[in-house]
Amino acid sequence: MTRIEKDMLGEVKLDKESLTGIHSHRAKHNFSLIGSELNPRLLRAYGLVKLACAETNHTLGYLSDKKAQAILTACAELAEGKLIGEFSLSALQGGAGTATNMYVNELIANRSLELLGEEKGSYDIVSPLEDINLHQSTNDTFPTSLKVATMLACNELEEVLSKLTNTFQEKEKQFSNIVRLGRTQLQDAVAMTLGQQFSAYTEAFSKDRWRIYKCQERLRSVNLGGTAIGTGMGADQKYIFMATDRLRKITNLPIARSENLIQATQNCDEFVEVSGFLKTLATNMFKIASDMRLLSSGPVGGIGEIKLPARADGSSIMPGKVNPIIAEMICQVAIQTISRDSAITLAAMSGQLELNAFLPLIANNLLCMLDELIDSLKKMNDLLVAGIEANPERCAENLHSSTAIITAFVAKLGYTECARIAAIAKKENRTIEDVLLGENLCTKEEYDLLTSPQSLVALGFRKRKKKI
Repeated sequence: MTRIEKDMLGEVKLDKESLTGIHSHRAKHNFSLIGSELNPRLLRAYGLVKLACAETNHTLGYLSDKKAQAILTACAELAEGKLIGEFSLSALQGGAGTATNMYVNELIANRSLELLGEEKGSYDIVSPLEDINLHQSTNDTFPTSLKVATMLACNELEEVLSKLTNTFQEKEKQFSNIVRLGRTQLQDAVAMTLGQQFSAYTEAFSKDRWRIYKCQERLRSVNLGGTAIGTGMGADQKYIFMATDRLRKITNLPIARSENLIQATQNCDEFVEVSGFLKTLATNMFKIASDMRLLSSGPVGGIGEIKLPARADGSSIMPGKVNPIIAEMICQVAIQTISRDSAITLAAMSGQLELNAFLPLIANNLLCMLDELIDSLKKMNDLLVAGIEANPERCAENLHSSTAIITAFVAKLGYTECARIAAIAKKENRTIEDVLLGENLCTKEEYDLLTSPQSLVALGFRKRKKKI
């Protein structure tokens, strides 16, 4: 069984029970699934935006009680992820997201008709344009939905980062008494504790968590009610002031109507700023995951100071080899995030005059970026960091067999003397401890004290007062 729908270009035959309509089917034909499917986060957020709009229009008397109840139910179902059509649209589409807006309008309209006991496509009863899109445009609902989706995703990401930070803190305490060799430019540098190493990772992700928290400030201003270009043309003035307030109550997000709806419709700088915060997180992820790979390398032929949890056989030909696959995955997600940030930047700067036609590209990359970061950081926490073990014997071996330990004695012996001792140790293939004790430059107790975790975690040293 089929039904026929018409638009200004002609008519299309649709399945009688289809929840989508002619605009969605034209979009399917025009865009196929180029790139990827519409992100579910965007569709759920669109349901929340349409819910706020429908509530406002009902309050103002534009929707009857019976019609409004069906529409509100359908909007809520979409927001919960229950309402889907028989196909998905491409995330990359022309029209600044018009296909997405009409897809949502048709889904809600046909589901509303279903709830009312009417045949789908009976748009004289519930219309995608006259009712669901009343007082709206793609140009204000799409960016508003994207901001809602991004804020909700950022809340999730912040929670994940909080858990990861706590896990790093636990490792910091666990490794506080393990002394290791610090390295700069991949060369032996000075002694430190493994706990100090992990404290740096804790702080890095703590800063990232704070940045993600601040994203809400960047995204809270929306252009809902601005319709086509931000002038509010075609919308009831009372609706313009009420719709954003309704959306704030529905989402429990700190949303506010932009003071300049035209500016908010033209520009996408907030998305670039948030993307930049996510890129910053990605740089920390890459660096820290790379450190994990280095510190666990070998384990015999490399550094081998920590042990990463084994998650899979490492080779199809080398028995016994286990690769740092979670750390490698994290690095790849970081690279992908930085690539997506570049796409967002290019798309945002490509807006022209009153609108940016490339909002679908921004939406796809921003929401995919958030999805990938949330999932990968969960795995980083659960499958990598939580299971890290120290190799204290290897830490001690690397440290005490290196001349870098002599730096701990510079305050006592002076740079020149320490350089001489290091040269002897290298030339005669002896340890620093052996040379120091052999020349009676320190006692065993002094050596142990200056290379102890307590001395290494102290911030510098206190100058002893001269005796008078």
